[in-house]
Amino acid sequence: MDLVADRTRTANRLRAQLSGIFPGLERALHITNTGPLTLLTGYQTPPAQPTAIRPNSLLWYSGEMIVPNASGRPFDAVLCDLDNVIRFYDLTHLAKLEHLAGLVEGATTDVAYAPEVDLPLLLGQISKEEWVDSIVLGLKDEVSQSQARELAAALAEAPFWADIVVVAMLRQIRERMPLVLVTNATLDLEDDLESLGLSGLADYVVNSARVGVAKPDQAIYEIAAKRAGVAMERCLFVDDTLENVEAVAALGMIGVHYRRPEDLHEALAPVLGD
Repeated sequence: MDLVADRTRTANRLRAQLSGIFPGLERALHITNTGPLTLLTGYQTPPAQPTAIRPNSLLWYSGEMIVPNASGRPFDAVLCDLDNVIRFYDLTHLAKLEHLAGLVEGATTDVAYAPEVDLPLLLGQISKEEWVDSIVLGLKDEVSQSQARELAAALAEAPFWADIVVVAMLRQIRERMPLVLVTNATLDLEDDLESLGLSGLADYVVNSARVGVAKPDQAIYEIAAKRAGVAMERCLFVDDTLENVEAVAALGMIGVHYRRPEDLHEALAPVLGD
């Protein structure tokens, strides 16, 4: 009887710990007096929860699990993308110019963000001015050269802003663990962050143009984890591009596919206690 009582108390403590980290586990934790402890039997994550990818673990976000360590935290560092998570561009002026030029909206970005045009910029191999020249060349069959240059300049000089809700959450998490920005960006990134008032947001910034390697290459994630001083499997990685999330999952990181601030809030809740 003492053995049974001891095991029951152990199971109850485990239930309490897991439920405290992620309440959705409660309904999936089934304990009987005739069989072994079974975790997550038949569990399905509600669609509203963020997509995270991590095999062989215990805390789930959208179908995959995360193992808390002895401290009860499921991760010990946050690696976060910049564009379309923290920083957003206003392309309203560019869209108007495309309409006037008879182009469909997005035609300029389709050219500008093609790997052969974009990647040299993101690896620090060419300047922004050279990137603009490449965009002009890519648009030469669609519009006049003067129109192409106006479109390319509108994209290169597009205003941007930061999501204050996301920034606030990241400032909170940095008080508890290392925060590293991991971004495919240009050599102008430091100036961009300063203009947003975000120069001190993170402990480290891993900029593809500075390190010479871009997401989803494994090397940039290794650099980021090393800067954080945390093992890769103890890192939470947040990105709006699913390909990048899948890449870190293959390396053992916890990957969160960002679509809205609620996704980040859900992922950070076990640490922030929200």
